[in-house]
Amino acid sequence: MSSSFATSQDLDVAVERFDLGQLRETYLEQGRFLCIPQFLPESVVSAWRREVESIAAGAHRSHIPGHKRGGSIDRSTIESEAPSVARVYGSALFREFLEAVVGEKILLCPNHDLHGCAVYLYSRAGDHIGFHYDTSYYRGRRYTVLLGIRNDSQAKLVYRLHTKDRRRTPVDGEVAVEPGTLVVFDGDTVLHKVTPLGEGEVRWVASMQYVTDVRMRRTLRFVSDMKDAIAYFGFRRIFGPRRAARASIEAQSETVGT
Repeated sequence: MSSSFATSQDLDVAVERFDLGQLRETYLEQGRFLCIPQFLPESVVSAWRREVESIAAGAHRSHIPGHKRGGSIDRSTIESEAPSVARVYGSALFREFLEAVVGEKILLCPNHDLHGCAVYLYSRAGDHIGFHYDTSYYRGRRYTVLLGIRNDSQAKLVYRLHTKDRRRTPVDGEVAVEPGTLVVFDGDTVLHKVTPLGEGEVRWVASMQYVTDVRMRRTLRFVSDMKDAIAYFGFRRIFGPRRAARASIEAQSETVGT
């Protein structure tokens, strides 16, 4: 199989086994959260692992005491150096599958949003991230999709469901995001964290963000950029000239609210 994972046949392998109606029902029952083990074929996971292996050393590491420590590879780098990951993010077929689960039309994040498709690398003892929501700074909803690439660790994705539904009692759970596992959830409703790595452990996860509205108020864009600069990709990647040029071009076609 080609490492691109770009053909309809490749994607069909991943989605044809599932009853979309049942997945949708489970997603809603779990408070807009769904985990599907072994979603990606092993051949695809292997291709992703090879690409990420070649760029892992260049990941930007960040440390926010008491909250987060780890490495991140941004969308621009993935598009040029890990194209098989980027192709899945941009795949219309994959997006249609996700739309059947979440129940509404979703869009790719604007090209300047380096968080839209990223890879997180936990590679040192103590790497982790504390409880948080994937808050949407866009006008609409923001959905997070996680896909396991490598997991030689005891780390878990720990989640708390129904935290914003007064009719439901919060439910706690955890899952090891093994290679090929898919997790999709509404970023504003699922509280989650990743437990710390032990000595010698490694965990790589692709993170893909989809939104229902690509517009973002200028003030919130600054907040979002600052978060990404501090917690994920560094100030040079977020505020550098190449990224700024992409954002400027896209801004001309967006209607930005006041």
